[in-house]
Amino acid sequence: MRNAALVLGIIGGLIGMVVGFFSYGYTEFIDRFGEIEGLASQVDNVDLIRAASFFAPLLALAGGAMARARALWGGVLMLLSAAGMYHAFHFNVFTMFPIGFCALGGLLAIAAGKPDEPKAHF
Repeated sequence: MRNAALVLGIIGGLIGMVVGFFSYGYTEFIDRFGEIEGLASQVDNVDLIRAASFFAPLLALAGGAMARARALWGGVLMLLSAAGMYHAFHFNVFTMFPIGFCALGGLLAIAAGKPDEPKAHF
């Protein structure tokens, strides 16, 4: 279960990076060139989008990397990442996989308590 959490966290973080690059770039593009009537308008909370674009994938990658050695910490980081992506970007066609991978990886990491290693968190 720890290996599955590791893989899901890293893949979720990498896909989340793509979403983050696009979201940060979109807000920066609108700031520099202005809104396009009927096509592109600025988001309501630019700072939230920019912060989540950086921190959510970072938490997912760190949580996935920690999932084998410290499953509880890695699981909590992946769940925080999924919650951050959901809060900032909402659930849509571009975010369903990173949110799902991070949430499932977090749950698997937390559930991987005793049998894998002597360093169980329970």
